[in-house]
Amino acid sequence: MIEIQTQDSKMKDILRLAQTVAASKSSVLVQGEAGTGKTSMARYITERSDRAKCPFVTVNCAQQPEMLLETELFGFEKGAFAGTVSEKRGKFEQASGGTLILDDVTELSPKLQAKVLRILETGLVERIGSRGGIAVDVRVIAITSQNASELVAQGKFSETLFYKLSNVRVLMPPLRERLADLKFIVSQMLAAVSSNVNKRVSGITEDAVQKLSTYAFPYNLRELDGVLERAVMSAQDGVVRSQDIHVGQQAPFAVHQGAGAHSANWEAEAQWAPGRTLDDIERAVILKSLSYHNGNRTHTAKELGISIRTLRNKLNLYRKAGISI
Repeated sequence: MIEIQTQDSKMKDILRLAQTVAASKSSVLVQGEAGTGKTSMARYITERSDRAKCPFVTVNCAQQPEMLLETELFGFEKGAFAGTVSEKRGKFEQASGGTLILDDVTELSPKLQAKVLRILETGLVERIGSRGGIAVDVRVIAITSQNASELVAQGKFSETLFYKLSNVRVLMPPLRERLADLKFIVSQMLAAVSSNVNKRVSGITEDAVQKLSTYAFPYNLRELDGVLERAVMSAQDGVVRSQDIHVGQQAPFAVHQGAGAHSANWEAEAQWAPGRTLDDIERAVILKSLSYHNGNRTHTAKELGISIRTLRNKLNLYRKAGISI
């Protein structure tokens, strides 16, 4: 069972809210910056509900094309598409009696937003190719790293679905607002990191923790995990010291092995030169950002200021052009 320990007053209020809502059937919207622990909070709520031992199903709404996502969510009947020789149960059916996590829910297309809303209102899911609905009992926990209220105001997300999903809203605070928990979080992470890299570390000095506390950590817990992994690998005598901590000032791609030989050419590739088009420069920036974030599309899209869907479409075009990604 997931345990979240905290000394931060705001986080304590969030945990009290999570424990209260766990006992209800209300839908929950968990918002927060990338890496703030939104998925862990969804599990925290579920594990304390009366559905703890029931199906727990997760679907990412941003990592697949609309048609494929539609079949994943709602399923289809035999013969619904050419070549389909059997039926398929969608995620809503699979989660019936339990909990369905809609990760990156704000990436749903208007069409799929309408279909999800219909299920929440009627309790019936219609498989693609079906003429009738199938009753489901699903508790939905939606997750987003975007400001859903702003998207509603901009007409990019259904207002009705927003209010249907957000009977309860849990806003996960960024790491920079949880400095009272930093030392405890670091201690917990160090144990896991040292195990992952197979190098024993017994602790971290106070000046090292202080150095960490001066950095904003735009990618929160995920970024802290990476910083600590590098620190553990460079630590001497089993103790992480200030000189082992590198935040903010490291070369963007040098610390990521996946960037390979292209890392040294980052500045050149991202700049204009005779014969280079704007598309060439954009492609270089996108691929290097993707490499920096170890292939994480959510982080890449956020950094570049584009939607997951836009990023996915561009990557598909690159693949069709024979560009290795």
